[in-house]
Amino acid sequence: MPTSQPCRAPGTRGERFAVLDPATGEAFDTAPDQQPDELDAVVSRAHGAWRNWRADPAARAAALLAAADAVEAAGADLAPLLTREQGKPLAESYAEVARTAARIRYFAELAPGPQPIRDGRPVRSEVRWRSLGPVGAIVPWNFPLQLASAKFAPALAAGNTVVLKPSPFTPLATRLLGSVISAVLPEDVLTVVTGHEPLGARLASHRGIRHVTFTGSVATGRAVAAGAAASLGRVTLELGGNDAAVLLEDVDVERAADRLFWAAFRNCGQVCMAVKRVYAPSRLYADVVEALAQRAKTAVVGPGLDPGTQLGPVNNAPQLARVERYTARALADGGRAVAGGHRLDRPGYFHAPTILADVPPSSPVVTEEQFGPVLPVLPYGSVDEAVEAANDTGFGLGGSVWGTDLDRAEAVAGRLECGTAWINHHAELSLAQPFAGIKDSGVGVAGGPWGLYGNLRPFVVHRPEEP
Repeated sequence: MPTSQPCRAPGTRGERFAVLDPATGEAFDTAPDQQPDELDAVVSRAHGAWRNWRADPAARAAALLAAADAVEAAGADLAPLLTREQGKPLAESYAEVARTAARIRYFAELAPGPQPIRDGRPVRSEVRWRSLGPVGAIVPWNFPLQLASAKFAPALAAGNTVVLKPSPFTPLATRLLGSVISAVLPEDVLTVVTGHEPLGARLASHRGIRHVTFTGSVATGRAVAAGAAASLGRVTLELGGNDAAVLLEDVDVERAADRLFWAAFRNCGQVCMAVKRVYAPSRLYADVVEALAQRAKTAVVGPGLDPGTQLGPVNNAPQLARVERYTARALADGGRAVAGGHRLDRPGYFHAPTILADVPPSSPVVTEEQFGPVLPVLPYGSVDEAVEAANDTGFGLGGSVWGTDLDRAEAVAGRLECGTAWINHHAELSLAQPFAGIKDSGVGVAGGPWGLYGNLRPFVVHRPEEP
């Protein structure tokens, strides 16, 4: 299937925008720049398609299973295109395609059933589940396909239709994904729209959209929620994190170092639930810093299409500037770059994998989400001090504890203020588990049955036992 094949979308006016390759910083293709007023027709068609899509759960499940098979079959087209526009190593793009297909298949097989209510009355009451209507899904650029499927797969499985808007930094693989899936689904059940703001804002506030699901920044998430409030639409918001990894006194530094490094630097650190701060006991601080620095110095950085590449570029120029700004501030605050600390002198948006030591806890690289290949390591004196520091953030997505005594590590993990806590690993999720944050990390739940029911509403039927 050629990568230029479009999915169904309006785009009739002919406006297009350039898509850049982050490994070169140069344009390699274009995408339709659809305008906000074009959404009325898109949402109207999605509403029309919803009537039949919601009516036959068995046919819906079969269509989604066929869609999962089609995504797997298109992997050789999807993965290179994803790497070209996003920057990640090709092996990671193939893994993202596989995860996308697996998620579609998981939700296709997760059918909600009626639930009887037994409360002692002579009435047979039953909770049944109904879909909401058209869903608006707004997806960022770090995992375009995987996060798209995390939104549309449960929504479609629940009987809703979806209007999907990818980031303008990564529109092409999502458009191709839409083409692949739309070929086996009824018309207008899934529509991909691409363009710059205010397209996303219009989608979030559109009165025909009954549920808005968004992944991105806190500021934009608040704007999305405000827009959806106008039509009293449901919202699910995943708004990033500042995950802490707490290393205990009994941690095996060398054994943990590889897992810890890749938990922080996979996808060039552009992962909402990546490790973004490491807290190490003072006695082991130098050893932890050195172990992570050695891995940063030997990681192979290059274009994602090169077979030997382990870390690709930062996705876009504004994000690279943010990473540089946070790193420079950390160094100005008295921190040391034990590895990296600078942009690489080559075309594209490459930044050296960076380990920072001696950074003040008040530096923005510690208190905010850097979302790039930069990791501060901070010392602590007591576990209570480490837990307090880990929780001293406006975010609450994930966290991890690392040590040999698993019972003690689990006890410490239970004190972290976050939605998911891992022990001796980080940022690993099952399709069957809920994924949600607290504080500024978001509203609502994705993943597992919780993600499915977030796209449904209860409908209760009461029937007397006797005529």
